[in-house]
Amino acid sequence: QELRPKSLDIKQEELGDMVEKEMASTSEAIEDAVRRIEEMMSQARNESSGVKLEVNERILNSCTDLMKAIRLLVTTSTNLQKEIVESGRGAATTQEFYAKNSRWTEGLISASKAVGWGATQLVESADRVVLHTGKYEELIVCSHEIAASTAQLVAASKVKAEKSSRNLARLQECSRNVNEMAANVVASTKSGQEQIEEKDTMDFSGMSLIKLKKEEMETQVKVLELEKRLEGERVRLGELRKQHYALAGVCEDTPEDGDTRPAPAPRRGILKKPPIAQKP
Repeated sequence: QELRPKSLDIKQEELGDMVEKEMASTSEAIEDAVRRIEEMMSQARNESSGVKLEVNERILNSCTDLMKAIRLLVTTSTNLQKEIVESGRGAATTQEFYAKNSRWTEGLISASKAVGWGATQLVESADRVVLHTGKYEELIVCSHEIAASTAQLVAASKVKAEKSSRNLARLQECSRNVNEMAANVVASTKSGQEQIEEKDTMDFSGMSLIKLKKEEMETQVKVLELEKRLEGERVRLGELRKQHYALAGVCEDTPEDGDTRPAPAPRRGILKKPPIAQKP
């Protein structure tokens, strides 16, 4: 009792209840996140179209898959915790087991909170992205946070689990699935961001006549600059080829006046038959 951290001044029954309440709260947060994503999907279909609708649907679908993976992870983690408590508590009660292993219990509570918080933040970020008031980078960061908190939850559960436990194997499989779904969110977010930015650069519908004229002139300047650069590169390419032919013996020596003439082609009659290619 003296060695227990003073910061955790909670009664045995309260500590045991905290774990169950936190896991239930996390499950609730994930269910709420799934519902909110479905609402956002419906709203996006009504308020957007074309490329924006395609991007929003792809991002929200990947978020939905991630939420489903997290929900399965939390369920499996809860089953594993029950198994750990039942196999390790002996004659003690569940609350006494949690109190005796307070540091482990704290780890579970912290990891569970992190998973629930990450899911909530992901949904809020997705909502802002769909409404065009947020940043795509927020979704990417939230996905990384969820992957990290998932690893924390698995590590906390693995400490006291039997190596041969089926629930532990399922939990590790669920963790890999969460990581894969989080990576899908990152991929769909990045590709969606590129699509939207590419479309926005070619959207001139909101420009005034003066703005359009200015953009037109600036584009003409860029075209002329690129044409001049292209012509310069073509001259350079010609000089490189000329030098290449000269080194290969195709061109005659350059006379003093700078006139370069190609060497006369040999008569067909004296052409030698090319040697048969030998196999290496």
